[in-house]
Amino acid sequence: MLRKLVLVVILSAAVSTALAQQSSSDEKAACSPDVRRFCYAIKEGGNFLRCLQEHRTKLRKPCRAMLESHGL
Repeated sequence: MLRKLVLVVILSAAVSTALAQQSSSDEKAACSPDVRRFCYAIKEGGNFLRCLQEHRTKLRKPCRAMLESHGL
């Protein structure tokens, strides 16, 4: 019984991780064109989120929807 419970916990963690990675991949795809367009001067590791928020009214719908879905 304990063995089955441990297996369920491990599988749940693996599925959660896979979904989180897919979600972040989808989010990146939603905003990549906007980042290239408005935030091209920001270096790797810079504050891309702040840049996107500053250009919110000019963003494409998928990127704006992704930001709104995260309460940003």
